Amino acid sequence: MVPEGATSKRRGQSPGIFRKKGVLVRELSIFVDESGDKSRHARYFIVTLVLHDQRDFINDCLQAYETVLRDASLPDIAFHSEPLLNGHKEYEGMSLAERKKLLAAFGSFVRHLPVRYASYVYDRRDRGNTVDLSAKLRRDLSGLFFGELDFFQQFDKVKIYYDNGQGVVRRALDDSVNFALSKQAVVQRRTTMAEYRLAQVADYLCAMELAALRYRTGDAGATYEKFFGGIGSFKKNWLKQVRRKRL
Repeated sequence: MVPEGATSKRRGQSPGIFRKKGVLVRELSIFVDESGDKSRHARYFIVTLVLHDQRDFINDCLQAYETVLRDASLPDIAFHSEPLLNGHKEYEGMSLAERKKLLAAFGSFVRHLPVRYASYVYDRRDRGNTVDLSAKLRRDLSGLFFGELDFFQQFDKVKIYYDNGQGVVRRALDDSVNFALSKQAVVQRRTTMAEYRLAQVADYLCAMELAALRYRTGDAGATYEKFFGGIGSFKKNWLKQVRRKRL
């Protein structure tokens, strides 16, 4: 399933290094997603950034993931963690067994990807109003960029992929990137299947960090138990794998 206006022609082979007037230029892509909302309806608000050095092609990972889906007769649909876990929207009518297989397949895909990530969690009881949240998020993102400055300074161009779902996130991204990196952050729409999949990876990692938080606070609930088992099983089989990619 490819988003409207997207093309899978390059299948993940985006030019991570290209020449501009004879000079090699390196690109970093940052895919952003959030879990929860900034209102008082959700206790937690999580923002996740997935970093991908465009030199690292992911064609083999994409093909392996699609082969798994095809061999298991599973639908190749966009990964969305919340409806998958709850059986809503495009997952409505699917059995629990099918949804567990889809989650496992996507989890395996993520584990093999050459990406790194960072997540930030905000508790509704602590974060105050929208202005406070924006300031905290901007501070945390700036801390990320400054803390990993040697890594970020390897790149000549930083591209941020975000669907502008939350204005507070958009503003914090713009402010922190421009302040910390002093580079042009190019916001562009997803145009290849590789970019489309990596945006879904940010969703997956948000879901894993939210699950980790709820297990830790004793608020996992029956749905998490069905998909991940107890806290020991979750940590060993899911969280440990993704945390290896955390900045």
